[in-house]
Amino acid sequence: MSFNKTGDIALDHIINEMVDTVTNSKDEIFQIGEESRSEFEKLNKELTETKKQVLALIDDGDKLEQKVRFSRTRLSEVSKHFQKYSEEEIRKVYEQTHELQMDLSMKREKEKQLRERRDDLEIRLRNLEETIGRAEALSGKISVVLNYLTEDFKHVSDALEDAKEKQEFGLQIIEAQEEERRRLSREIHDGPAQMLANVMLRSDLVGRTYRERGIEEALEEVKSVRALVRSALYEVRRIIYDLRPMALDDLGLIPTLKKYLATIEDYNKNVRFSFTSFGKEKRLETKYEVALFRLVQEAVQNALKHAEPSEIKVKVEMKSNAATIIVKDDGKGFDTSKKKEKSFGLVGMRERVDMLDGELNIDSSIGEGTIVTIHLPIN
Repeated sequence: MSFNKTGDIALDHIINEMVDTVTNSKDEIFQIGEESRSEFEKLNKELTETKKQVLALIDDGDKLEQKVRFSRTRLSEVSKHFQKYSEEEIRKVYEQTHELQMDLSMKREKEKQLRERRDDLEIRLRNLEETIGRAEALSGKISVVLNYLTEDFKHVSDALEDAKEKQEFGLQIIEAQEEERRRLSREIHDGPAQMLANVMLRSDLVGRTYRERGIEEALEEVKSVRALVRSALYEVRRIIYDLRPMALDDLGLIPTLKKYLATIEDYNKNVRFSFTSFGKEKRLETKYEVALFRLVQEAVQNALKHAEPSEIKVKVEMKSNAATIIVKDDGKGFDTSKKKEKSFGLVGMRERVDMLDGELNIDSSIGEGTIVTIHLPIN
């Protein structure tokens, strides 16, 4: 057996052991995440019930406090004109007042204990949420490593010449897939899922509001529920657009951008949108159309999420060998010299532009809005 063959066997053995270790670690992390999620759901239910109990105690305490005030007034009247009342009447009023005060004191103490329990539950839920997030992120990273080990490194001796290229490309693709899955899961959980759960809760209040407060307030509650449904529908449509707008394949870049901005404007009534295109409207290679659409999409979403603008302008100029995009908003702007934590949107834009040998420039200052300029050469 040659030295190279022996080395290959030894390397494969080491990689197999690494795969087993990483797999076991991933299973343990997954178990931690699932246990944390189960505990989170249990505590969340307890928190909901505790909040209801606190509200009920506050309501009972307020009613009891009114009774105590009335009883104290009665006691003061009896004490002031004690000659008009018998000893038994005076004793009865005094005992009634004392009993009401004791009940009120006990309810307020129980209310205090429940408030403390509520605050403690909220802290524990925040900590568990962070633990779940860290577990998911770590599991995703381990998936990247595991996928890389099992797919690209099993017979690494056969691919040593292009190992560096495979490493860079493979890790980017796998990590992007894992990040996209996590992002989509969080968006559905934090967006439509939460909104629909809220719709269910709010819809239960409509009948109660009608019975207790009348039809006008019930109609207001219905309007509020409709607004929540509209927001949930917008979030679903936005997530579908994020995955892949079908119009991009059918109609091309410019019509898709027009449709996208019109849809965004429908659900952001307080923001004005304008779109201008220059040059000959033509179909490009898929990679360019997807890249240009995603870059506009990311720039617009960043402005809506962070800048609080009243107007967003999008300009696209198409030339025979290049494309230029300008996205301008009149929002609050930011200091470009300071690195923002978790600015994944800007990082993703830079990476996408770099992959196509383009240029990205961001001009912004606090209170002066932001201008994003993108130039892509088209081969």
